[in-house]
Amino acid sequence: MPRLEKTNGRETKRPKLDWKFVQRFCSIQKILFPSWTSQNALMFATLLCITLTEQLIIYQVGVLPSQFYKVLADKDYTGFKNLVGLAAVLILLNSTLKSCDQYICSQMYVSWRQTLTESLHAAYFQGRVYYTLNVLREDVDNPDQRISQDAERLCKQMSTMASRLIVSPFTLTYYTYHCFHSTGWIGPVSIFGYFVIGTIANKILMGPIVATLFEQEKLEGDFRFKHMQIRVNAESAAFYRAGKVEHMRTDRRLQTLLYTQRSLMNKELWLYIGVNTFDYLGGFLSYIIIAIPIFTGVYDGLSPGELSALISKNAFVCIYLINGFTQLIDLSTTCTSMSSWICVCVVVRIGELREVMDDILRKQCDYDPASGEGYNFDSDFNVHAGPADTAFILDRLSYKSPYSDQLLVQDLSLRISQGTHLLVVGNTGTCKTSLLRVLNRLWEADSGFVQMTTCFGPRGILFLPQKPYLTDGTLREQVIYPLKDIYPASGSVDDERILQFLELAGVSSLRKRTGGLDEKVDWNWYDVLSPGEMQRLCFARLFYLQPKYAVLDEATSALTEEAEAQLYRACKQFGMTLVSLGHHSSLEKYHDVQLKLCGEGRWELAKLKGGSGSLNLREGSM
Repeated sequence: MPRLEKTNGRETKRPKLDWKFVQRFCSIQKILFPSWTSQNALMFATLLCITLTEQLIIYQVGVLPSQFYKVLADKDYTGFKNLVGLAAVLILLNSTLKSCDQYICSQMYVSWRQTLTESLHAAYFQGRVYYTLNVLREDVDNPDQRISQDAERLCKQMSTMASRLIVSPFTLTYYTYHCFHSTGWIGPVSIFGYFVIGTIANKILMGPIVATLFEQEKLEGDFRFKHMQIRVNAESAAFYRAGKVEHMRTDRRLQTLLYTQRSLMNKELWLYIGVNTFDYLGGFLSYIIIAIPIFTGVYDGLSPGELSALISKNAFVCIYLINGFTQLIDLSTTCTSMSSWICVCVVVRIGELREVMDDILRKQCDYDPASGEGYNFDSDFNVHAGPADTAFILDRLSYKSPYSDQLLVQDLSLRISQGTHLLVVGNTGTCKTSLLRVLNRLWEADSGFVQMTTCFGPRGILFLPQKPYLTDGTLREQVIYPLKDIYPASGSVDDERILQFLELAGVSSLRKRTGGLDEKVDWNWYDVLSPGEMQRLCFARLFYLQPKYAVLDEATSALTEEAEAQLYRACKQFGMTLVSLGHHSSLEKYHDVQLKLCGEGRWELAKLKGGSGSLNLREGSM
């Protein structure tokens, strides 16, 4: 499998309404409407029925003024009373249908957002996609923003435009017929020509806006990320007294963002002028169209009352037809307002994200260096075929960083077997953690292969990374992580085990501080716990899961030698085979074999004094 290269630089590409955009938009619609009988499809069909009924009632309401002109001119009191009663009923029905229209649009927004976001989550958290996307790839900026904000904006914008878009074809057809029946061919042709001119002008004015809006959203994500960086690392920055420099750097990103926003507003001004002009000229156009048959004598035989009623009816038909076209033009302004996100850009950003995630999944799942067959990252949760007493087999393994072409380790061959504890050492910069990334399939081998021959999880291998990871949730959820459910028992039995392991790890006080194992906490675990407490909590997690193999990346760097000894002895008492990375010489007495990474691809392997395990590997150095 070719090694995944990190893409350097992020170029802001102008979104285009091309075939690629159509494919991306259709792929999103397939997610939102998986079948004709899905909830989203049924809601959409219901909205279609309601909006069509609403338009029929709007037409009846629209022609009421012409009927009022007639009964008032004829002084028909009975007809007037009947019209008032009919108007009240129609207005009540129209208000009810309009409210149902808005309610269904709101429900569709929530349902669409749930469907689309869950689909993105399914791909994002599959295998190591989230790691590759955030660490190894730069061709997609701010994936978190695309999932949490862009998906929400797209669904919101689609729900806002849904009723107008689905009813427009029916409305335009219906009122074109009535316009032709009232004014002849001059009415529809004039209105269609006016719409074509407005569309061309809108297209010209929209051109420079789209690329600027796309750039603005990227800068919004960068500005938000800068504040998140300060929030997460506030204490570290405070120790550096870095307030002034971070103030300067954050303001710099703000100024870049505001400059782009001002540029966007300047370009939007011309679009607003064009759209508003189009709206107001449409009102005058309707009277010009009606005036032609009047001044040519077509309606000379009508009485003043009948002529007033006809003018009112024709004005409504023409104005509503123009309004139908105007709404299509206005949608562009709605989509480009500063408070929302243009649909073209959103579709492009979400489409790009889905394509990159699919590409990562294909590269991760289509090749296993050990067997040459398909490999699925999540399959590590199942027991692998291989020797029962072996965790990893490395055969002439060479690997590089995804960011350079220099070999970090060359031709490393060894077998990590049960009962033989391995210590990996080396100077800073020899990329000891990189070896663990290769073992865990976060990085790919450059040559040779590495095979994990046991499962991942409680019955097999568990990694404790150098930086402790604490999820959101209760104390129980911290201890059982990454399991979704408690293991292997529930109820009071599991409570006793968790409390026992918290005591063994030296963090039993957390139960009192949190209020219990299942009490929700409203604070960030990283802000409350010290580095040593976080490492101890991760060991409590290790004791709870009790894997056969524990891979520890400087997991005791914030602890004293006494605490380190207590935790390592406990791991051995639970029967774990240890693979440790560290600098402390005190770690040697807990291991049997030492692998020293010397840099420039070289490595040395030796048995430690007092070690009782067997090497089971090719001894030598490179």
